[in-house]
Amino acid sequence: MAKGGFPGGFNMNNMIKQAQQMQEQMKKMQEELENKTVEESAGGGAVKVVANGRKELISIKIDPAVVDKDDVEMLEDLVLAAVNQALRSAERMIAEEMGKITGGFNIPGLF
Repeated sequence: MAKGGFPGGFNMNNMIKQAQQMQEQMKKMQEELENKTVEESAGGGAVKVVANGRKELISIKIDPAVVDKDDVEMLEDLVLAAVNQALRSAERMIAEEMGKITGGFNIPGLF
């Protein structure tokens, strides 16, 4: 067996240290993502949604001009579209930040 590790140069201690460093970086990144936001809109800006890096909605703004009691369905569609887009954007933001830590390597179950 190779000194300090396994045959072929594999060193368990180095792997554990790297995993611990990655875990610390991920914890820091999660804290930073809580403060980062994305904003998306639908209907040409009639509905605006802000979400954070924890995939939580922070705010929803609706232009009063699109509030029509006879067409609530359209407003509901606009809200859904803006919310879904904001959540997708938050997911992309998280993936980009994770890529900085993992070097683009996808680790299932992290987020």
